[in-house]
Amino acid sequence: MNVAMYYSKEDIRIEEMPKPEIGEDEILVEMKACGICGSDMMDWYLKSRAPLVLGHEPAGIIAKKGSKVKGFDVGDRVFVHHHVACLSCHYCLHGDYTLCEQFHKTNIKPGGFAEYFAVPASNLQIDTLKIPESISFEEATFIEPIGCCLRALKKCSIKAGDSVAIIGSGTTGIIHTALSEIYGAAKIIASDLIDYRLDAAKKFGADVVVNPENEDFTAVVMAETEGRGVDIAVVTAPSLEAYKAGLNVCRKGGKLCVFAPIKPQEYLQISPKELFFMEIQIIPSYSTSHLETRIALELIKAGKIHVKELITHRFKLKDVAEAFRTALKNKESLKVIILNE
Repeated sequence: MNVAMYYSKEDIRIEEMPKPEIGEDEILVEMKACGICGSDMMDWYLKSRAPLVLGHEPAGIIAKKGSKVKGFDVGDRVFVHHHVACLSCHYCLHGDYTLCEQFHKTNIKPGGFAEYFAVPASNLQIDTLKIPESISFEEATFIEPIGCCLRALKKCSIKAGDSVAIIGSGTTGIIHTALSEIYGAAKIIASDLIDYRLDAAKKFGADVVVNPENEDFTAVVMAETEGRGVDIAVVTAPSLEAYKAGLNVCRKGGKLCVFAPIKPQEYLQISPKELFFMEIQIIPSYSTSHLETRIALELIKAGKIHVKELITHRFKLKDVAEAFRTALKNKESLKVIILNE
């Protein structure tokens, strides 16, 4: 079968490998669609593990199942979450599923950017969801990123009437915008350096959009929040400047959501004195769990988030290198989807 092998974000090669073998409690899925995530382009995060097959937003059809698999059949349309927790360790019992040791050890094999991938028993049992006929494979690829955003906002305890600043209006920034509207945010302020993305953020519920190259972001936020700052600032851009901006616009007692990692050698200087007297909370949120993926599927099914409108480019698996170039360099791209047709 063909796979897209990552060597670097600018060196993705189509290579051949055997179809994965499956055990009696596993399934083999024929990939139909898989989204490119921003983390698929973070060389500092991936390079030490290269070469490897990326792709963690897959949807497809069950092509084969083991003799002990129950509840799933060949031909079922499914979304598969690539990481799942054990549900019984100290972290899981405290609701910190993404910190579970098993969470990091589980994965689909070899990855989502492949004609076929194997699903381990734990992933199948805990977080493989059947896709209804009303949802396309392309739409189903958004279950994972929506789940990530849901978890972040849930950790920030978002509620009706909150003011929210979303710094970075790529795909996840726009999903945060849409979810903030669903949760009843009174004011949503989105920022980005690319006007195309800001136009998209408006369509998905942003009340105010700001390009910091043209306007003073902090001044706009303060003007829109009676000088207080926002209740929640979500940083989706992997940038030190974005985090500085997030801290600057948080109100006293506000929450800064750390949603995007930055390079290991970069540090944000924070005064504990300022944190103490302003009581700003810093809330990181990594990945998603089996709880949010189910909610994400229901939101897509109910038409609450029109994810199709976020897809700007589609490429066949054989053209994956061009797809990555587009995701990296095209300023009028949002979600880039890989299709296996």
